Amino acid sequence: MELVVSIDSIMSKKLVTVVFDDTLETIKNIFDEAKFHHLLVVEDGKLHGVVSDRDLLRAMSPFIGSTVESARDVNTLKKRVHQIMTRKPVTLRPEAGIADAIALFLAHQVSCIPVVDEQFRPVGIVSWRDILRSLAASSTPPDSAA
Repeated sequence: MELVVSIDSIMSKKLVTVVFDDTLETIKNIFDEAKFHHLLVVEDGKLHGVVSDRDLLRAMSPFIGSTVESARDVNTLKKRVHQIMTRKPVTLRPEAGIADAIALFLAHQVSCIPVVDEQFRPVGIVSWRDILRSLAASSTPPDSAA
């Protein structure tokens, strides 16, 4: 199986970014509305970190929205992105190949990899699901109906 497809051709270019001082409440609202699992933390146009829905779940009180919710629980939503984000995330360049992404996924046990340009500005994001979709598409035999 050949893995020469570039990351640029399979990455998601629809990026949602947040800044260091955004609150966890803001992050929660974005995740509640969206169908993705990672937000890129950007300051001055450059990538500084990643926040996943799992990071958020670990940081906020499990009692939010329940009948036993207290002011202390709600206050966990006032934490800032910089307090829970993954700093110095593993990144790829758009011209990297799928094999490069697979190697990073295996070595670093991450579920997404931001794709950045020469100035470290985010231009996309690739998940392990994107890789699997690409591999599945490339291994599907063409229709043999004559």
